[in-house]
Amino acid sequence: MATAQVATGGALRQLRLPVIVAAFLASMLLVLGPNQFLNAMTLGAIYALVALGYTMVYGIIELINFAHGDVFMVASFVALFIASSLLGHEGAVTDIPALVASILLLFAGTIVVMAIVGAIIERLAYRPLRRAPKLAPLITAIGVSFILQNIIQFTFGPTIVKVPQVFPIEWVIMVGETRIPLLNLFVIASALILMVVLQLFISRTRTGRAMRTTSMDRDASSLMGVDINRTIMITFLIGSGLAGAAGVVHGLYYGNTSFGLGFQSGLKAFTAAVLGGIGNTAGAALGGFLIAFVEVAASAFGYGRWGGAIVFSLLVVFLVFRPTGLLGSHTGDRA
Repeated sequence: MATAQVATGGALRQLRLPVIVAAFLASMLLVLGPNQFLNAMTLGAIYALVALGYTMVYGIIELINFAHGDVFMVASFVALFIASSLLGHEGAVTDIPALVASILLLFAGTIVVMAIVGAIIERLAYRPLRRAPKLAPLITAIGVSFILQNIIQFTFGPTIVKVPQVFPIEWVIMVGETRIPLLNLFVIASALILMVVLQLFISRTRTGRAMRTTSMDRDASSLMGVDINRTIMITFLIGSGLAGAAGVVHGLYYGNTSFGLGFQSGLKAFTAAVLGGIGNTAGAALGGFLIAFVEVAASAFGYGRWGGAIVFSLLVVFLVFRPTGLLGSHTGDRA
């Protein structure tokens, strides 16, 4: 009897989070309406992809990688270069086979380039400081952020740059009297697929297990035969690759980018990681969607200028009353 009660209690605890998430989404749909709900989901998908890179790096080496927001910014310019200069697109592609091929090339090219950029940053900027005091890599991350911003500003200029919206923004489906843009659905679906693939990679592959053990105890993992340098390098590769995917969908959705994009987006993605439980990938994704719903709700009710203040007030409340975040657990002192 006791065993059955324990099993039932465990099953109920596992179901609690999905039920809460479903109830939250249902309430937001009723409050915001279908169009604003879809906007929040789309914005949340972008925030979640960027936040995953933050939380993965912190979970492995306990580093708040403030350069990650600017890795996302660089990704948007890489996607711009591939779409306009290499593929020769100036606007929407309406031929479906050509559109599919273009989007696949955009994702593949941007993710590969940004993964290499992330690996280079880790090798040159962070690895030499791995045994240094924790403040040193933190300051280095800020320095890398400024370096990336200045490179892009020098190359593309300080103004907002137009990005070819390869996916036609006029494609919609009608649900009753509601117009649902296919672009929004594409962005959300792309982000969710990447999140699921990441979770499967972390939970079911040998490298994923090495990443999890390294995050728990780096020295013990090394004694057990885990190549720490390789594992950390792969973490940066994956995190920067996800930022690359976020840069692609950002360009497709907004149609523009600028060298200052990484600062605000990086802060919000970092906040999402903290709200969800920094070091927890599922929590980071949930935090990204939560922030997006807060921002969109503020705009919908006429408080758009206060959206940032509301988001960071929410962060303060979490840090005071639940510092481990939505899905985090206490892991001791970290940088």
